Amino acid sequence: MTFQATVSMGWVGTVLAAAERLGVAREPLLAQAGIALDELAAERWPIDHITRLWRAAIHCTQDAGFGLKAGAGVGPASFNVVGYLLQSAPTLREAFALVQKYQRLISDGGRFQTIAGEQASWVVYHPRQGQLAFSPHQIEAVLAAVVVFARWVTGSALRPQRVQFSQARIGPLAGYREVFQCPVEFEQVFSGVLLANAVLDAPLPQANAQLAAAHHQHASARLAALTGGGQAPTLRAWIASQLQAQGRAPTRAQAARALGLTERTLARRMRAEGQSYCALLDSLRRDAALQAVAQTTRTLSEIGQALGYAEPSVFNRAFRRWTGDTPGQWRKRGAGRVGGA
Repeated sequence: MTFQATVSMGWVGTVLAAAERLGVAREPLLAQAGIALDELAAERWPIDHITRLWRAAIHCTQDAGFGLKAGAGVGPASFNVVGYLLQSAPTLREAFALVQKYQRLISDGGRFQTIAGEQASWVVYHPRQGQLAFSPHQIEAVLAAVVVFARWVTGSALRPQRVQFSQARIGPLAGYREVFQCPVEFEQVFSGVLLANAVLDAPLPQANAQLAAAHHQHASARLAALTGGGQAPTLRAWIASQLQAQGRAPTRAQAARALGLTERTLARRMRAEGQSYCALLDSLRRDAALQAVAQTTRTLSEIGQALGYAEPSVFNRAFRRWTGDTPGQWRKRGAGRVGGA
């Protein structure tokens, strides 16, 4: 089977949101990129799609600092399910190890490497482009996101010791200093962020072994579904489309009919892939809920109803099971972290 590099819609949403903050609506932006509006309903995009989106965003905004601004605006939903796993990691170093393990769930457009030193360690980013060459803004966004993520997950005004890029500078130097708050160098051997080992190995304030285990199980299932093919990805896509279009949870019987199977056959195929209909539905509701609570101004009751929860109390219980917080606590805590990044 030929590998096709893809990117999660969480990262796509980060680019769209950054452009909107600079006054460029998504419809003209997508038109400039040559991407149909209905492709926003996809679960993932081909990697060249997001490169086209980046190029269009630079063209439409005419902002030399767009990549830095996009990366600095990341939130929990930008990293897909991985973001919620990272919050409960014991240390920042462990969190970056999890990023390396589950990178595909965010994007196939690169990989991270940690190079340990005696006093500090590099977090290095190796881009992996498709047929189209990456925009340098994409690399700047990734390193900005690394630093903002580190501040977000540690709850501190963390400053790297140094940041460097393999590419030439493309924006005003003041913009880099504002985001990274440390020396920044260009045209180096690799692109990366240098962090003190004391920072990387300090206990994180939100470390939670029980919650981490639950998030790890969820992320592992998502990664297996992404890499393994089979019936589960098709079923996931169908459930996602129904949740978006109908605003209610489809039944197992409806899913089987849509796929041209009996319920028994569908259940047997799911078991063979280590999945179940209920687990996939719960996973999709979870992802949609976490993104909506973190990134929209919709009321919590509207979000719950859109996901098929008839009563707010039922939605609250599900959300607490997923995250350990109520939706209100999650929204307040996430807004505080993003605002302080």
